[in-house]
Amino acid sequence: MALRNPSALAVAAVALVAGAGVGTGTAALLSIARPWRVGEFDPQGEAVRVTDASPKVAVDATTHQFGTLALGNEGRHTFVIRNVGTQPLALTKGATSCSCTVADFDSRHGGDDAAEKAIPPGGQAEVRLMWKGKADGPFRQQATVLTNDPGRPEIVFIIEGMVVPAWRALPPTIVVTRVTAGSGERATSDLYTFGDIPPTVTSTSLLNAQTERFFRLSTEPLPPDALAAEKGATGGVRLVVDVLPEAEIGNLKQTARVTLKTAEELTVDVPIEASVSGALTLAGSAWDSGRQVLALGMVPGRTGGRWDLFLAAKGPHRDTVRPTVREVVPESLQVTVGEPTPLGNGNVMRIPITVVVPAGSAPSVNNCTKQAPGGRIVLDTGHPESPTLSIKVCVTVTP
Repeated sequence: MALRNPSALAVAAVALVAGAGVGTGTAALLSIARPWRVGEFDPQGEAVRVTDASPKVAVDATTHQFGTLALGNEGRHTFVIRNVGTQPLALTKGATSCSCTVADFDSRHGGDDAAEKAIPPGGQAEVRLMWKGKADGPFRQQATVLTNDPGRPEIVFIIEGMVVPAWRALPPTIVVTRVTAGSGERATSDLYTFGDIPPTVTSTSLLNAQTERFFRLSTEPLPPDALAAEKGATGGVRLVVDVLPEAEIGNLKQTARVTLKTAEELTVDVPIEASVSGALTLAGSAWDSGRQVLALGMVPGRTGGRWDLFLAAKGPHRDTVRPTVREVVPESLQVTVGEPTPLGNGNVMRIPITVVVPAGSAPSVNNCTKQAPGGRIVLDTGHPESPTLSIKVCVTVTP
């Protein structure tokens, strides 16, 4: 049988198949013998490879859980970068979050914004991150350091934590309702701090001089269960406010100031609102029940004026109420107390009080402002639970 020589096309096809098989097998054997390493992928064809003669980055951690940071305070943390390679490791500052500073690279902290830090083989460098707590809630700060390690061209450091206020008062305002004149009442507010150092009280004070005599402040240690109830709090004290028995009937406003010493000095202001009522109540055309003042307004000194008030006494001691005038400010006011008369079935005794600015009175200003505090009419009532009644008077006597 005669043999035919293969065609050129057939020979080329067989060669192509054989070559592909050999190439694939060779690649597989090479991949097993020498695994691929980070830095060898080279899409640009520039042949960047990690070699033994290279710098090499080593870091123990790139993320730090900071915990809590007081609002407005500065947080700091240091990361360490080591060079475990055989060539110098070059570091430069990369991108940072808007409120995070890499101190070693920042001119505001003794560094150079454009500096390149060189770490010799076996050496190390510290990267200090600093930031401020600018708003309540969780925070995440980030800073990038660029390197000449071909296997790790950048390192991203991350700080996470929670920003908390320097202090918090709960309740933020002390509201004392249904205070009975002559008996007083007590209320509290818990003052929490969030720093590393527990607070100590250096001073307490009342800011409103006009009502200062009706309140008393004290502090005591915060019970452990109360401290545990406020998330993130590390210390605190309890503010105790006593509304004293001699407090005037009406709505009283005050502010308690507590100065605390922690890592820094903290000034804590807690508003106080007290509503004092009792067996004695006032009524009349010039009586402002909302402000609890006798509002006489502007009175011409040459003509003067007259106003009628009525004091109502209730309860089991109503028959003992026989008011007498102890003090009057301004002195031009003339106050006359009439005889009590029973109302209805006798459960309420009604006592008339007449207030007069005589004609020809000298000018005076007691208009219940910060510049000109109000006047007052102080009565000894004879009531065992409310022995004193102080009536605030807002009046300006003009020429």
